[in-house]
Amino acid sequence: MSADTLTPELPAALHGRRLVVVDVEGNGQHPPEIIELAALPIDDQNGGAEADMRTWMVRPPKPITAMVTRKVHGIRDADVADCPAWPEVAGEIAALLDGRILLAHNASVEHRVIGAHLPEWRPPMVLDTLKLAKYVWLDLPGYGLDKLVAHAGIDPAGFAESGHHRAAYDTWCAWQLLLRLIDDGELDWTGLVKVAALPGFAPVEEPDGGLW
Repeated sequence: MSADTLTPELPAALHGRRLVVVDVEGNGQHPPEIIELAALPIDDQNGGAEADMRTWMVRPPKPITAMVTRKVHGIRDADVADCPAWPEVAGEIAALLDGRILLAHNASVEHRVIGAHLPEWRPPMVLDTLKLAKYVWLDLPGYGLDKLVAHAGIDPAGFAESGHHRAAYDTWCAWQLLLRLIDDGELDWTGLVKVAALPGFAPVEEPDGGLW
């Protein structure tokens, strides 16, 4: 299957919006240091095709813990030993994120971790597919990304080989999940923001009857 056939049609709710779907993987330290980041830009020109995915592997200052390697992403110190350090890629990543609405699954994690690595970064909005899924699909047994991917029957496309909890795989699945949730929830942009925006980014509603 070619990348072109995997380009989804943007739903009306996203027309005119500039988003970036992101996932980060860390080294298991406290505070976490990024070892992998994937970003998929979404706008009227970039409809979210597989070929639009950008990924960076990063050599962290501290070692990757054995636990996070074993239980989460499988990335070892040897896998990133020859990769650039964060300061070498930070400018490129910041340029891609700049001015775009951030979308992720359990987005508070990505927002917090990326913000710690890019102190000047201020996304105009942060949307969370975890919050959205809990609103659209009530009473599921779990809302982890793997469970939602299975529930929705999402095709991981060319990212299946990288495996679960690798940044590109999780980013692609979060994007496909958003498309499905917008469709199932019959959401326009206002409804999407109301449900999925993190606190501090959601619009303030007027009380019933207006202000006067």
